[in-house]
Amino acid sequence: MGALSDMRFLTVAEVADMMRVSSMTVYRLVRSGELPAVRFGRSYRIPESAVAAAVQLPDARSNRAG
Repeated sequence: MGALSDMRFLTVAEVADMMRVSSMTVYRLVRSGELPAVRFGRSYRIPESAVAAAVQLPDARSNRAG
């Protein structure tokens, strides 16, 4: 099986804890499209790779601004 079996998905609560933000902030990022997510029933799962990429963005923004 390919890359999909190697992907790790996180819950909104896990992402919020990793990013040190509230769950509502994670939901806002998902709804705005800034954080890709897959919907399973009534809950969202976010690929771990997407979280890693999102965490890198603030550093890139501050480097451009400076």
